[in-house]
Amino acid sequence: MDLALAPETIARWQFGVTTVYHFLFVPLTISLAAITAGLETAWVRTGKEKYFHATRFWGKLFLINIAMGVVTGIVQEFQFGMNWSDYSRFVGDVFGAPLAMEALIAFFFESTFIGLWIFGWDRLPKKLHCATIWMVALGTVLSAYFILAANSWMQHPVGYRIDPATGKAQLTDIGAVLFQNTALAQFAHTLTAAFLTGGAFVVGIASFHLWRTKRRQGAGKPVDSRTTLAMRTSLRVGLVVAVVAGLGTALSGDTLGKVMFEQQPMKMASAEALWDSQAPAPFSVFAVGDVAKGHNTVAVEIPGLLSFLAHSDFRSEVPGINNLAAAEAARYGGDAQDYLPNVPVTYWGFRWMIGFGMTSFACALAGLWLTRSRRWVAPEMRTAPDEVPRLMLTRTRELGPFLTRWGWRIGILTMGFPLIANSWGWIFTEMGRQPWVVFGLMRTADAVSPGVSTAEQLTTLIGFTLLYAALAVVEVKLLVKYAKAGPVSSERPPEKDPTLRGPSGGDGAAEDADKPLAFAY
Repeated sequence: MDLALAPETIARWQFGVTTVYHFLFVPLTISLAAITAGLETAWVRTGKEKYFHATRFWGKLFLINIAMGVVTGIVQEFQFGMNWSDYSRFVGDVFGAPLAMEALIAFFFESTFIGLWIFGWDRLPKKLHCATIWMVALGTVLSAYFILAANSWMQHPVGYRIDPATGKAQLTDIGAVLFQNTALAQFAHTLTAAFLTGGAFVVGIASFHLWRTKRRQGAGKPVDSRTTLAMRTSLRVGLVVAVVAGLGTALSGDTLGKVMFEQQPMKMASAEALWDSQAPAPFSVFAVGDVAKGHNTVAVEIPGLLSFLAHSDFRSEVPGINNLAAAEAARYGGDAQDYLPNVPVTYWGFRWMIGFGMTSFACALAGLWLTRSRRWVAPEMRTAPDEVPRLMLTRTRELGPFLTRWGWRIGILTMGFPLIANSWGWIFTEMGRQPWVVFGLMRTADAVSPGVSTAEQLTTLIGFTLLYAALAVVEVKLLVKYAKAGPVSSERPPEKDPTLRGPSGGDGAAEDADKPLAFAY
């Protein structure tokens, strides 16, 4: 390895490891907040305990996830100053603006209302308490938007000028940075992928509990009808969310792909390993051979599809990698080889992203069909709703093909597919942009901290990797522990709706007036 490039390579590995690990939590935070809010809204509107138990259960997993997301996310901004100081100096005035807005607006907004939601169950009126979790969900979405706007500026820099005195980028139009088409398309794709992830997560855990219920029943052991009702409801909610979000992910991905074809044609050409321009250009489902040297032997190829993905036209020409590299070398200088991304990573990463994501969508669609009302609910349950808990536990054969062994296993396994798709999606997004850290403005090799040695980079890389490995163990153990425990069916909703009238109003308000706010600590 060229020692002159070692700090850059190690810095990229370090940022890749921490970013991919952190992003495991981001989509779950966004989606679980909204799913929990929806379930609590159903409880407030209907008063049914199954929604209350589901809200408390998924809310607990949401809190574990968001806490780990905050811890792992701190390192992200820390790295900009530690490993990428030249980048921070050059684009800090522009790139820092949406990040500052995320911290000062979205994160504090989210943190305030999450505290009210955690400690307000017995202190706030039900409708007001439900509103706090909706505010948390809104905060998570705002947070994602600001961060994606910053990343989109790296993909397609707009709303700036280069100061001739300092040579640094200066912000001239925050509206252009926040609302350019790259940010809007990337936000839509990321948000729908987040809900696909959350839907699959709910489906997987609900499938586990319902499968365990069926096995316990088959063994003649007692089962908890309240837990089963909450998990059946959760399963249907998860399936609906995954189907709708999966469809949205496909549509928003098509839009984002067209934007990328326009703004970063090299990224999309490398996603297909299209070395030479073609009209019409096919799309290969997978290739046989080394795609870094061309994939002339293709197992499955769809004629004209790449042209359609690029320009909504099955006949249009799509520029190839060699043509684009030569054009960039002529524009920016240097050798054409300097402008080639890692083609095998972009090619296979693009397919793994699509493959794992759409597999989850297909499984959810099948599950939604197999658990539709007339197959999921036995006739007695439709005619005698008061007897649903008992009948549900005695008529499992009437509950549809999804209650087969493989149906539950597929439901559990698909829980991890969107997480894999998300990771490969970001790897493709970032590596496909190489050698640029800010497209057309700054190369990755010019962005690293000049005073950081190879030894220092290795030390922090190893340290962060070990730290994140330890955090992964903690996260998995916590999630497994509380996910396996299931809803606390003995827990009951508050009997009275609290008021906010103060010491002079409401039953028992005067008694509690002088009590310390112990619940807030």
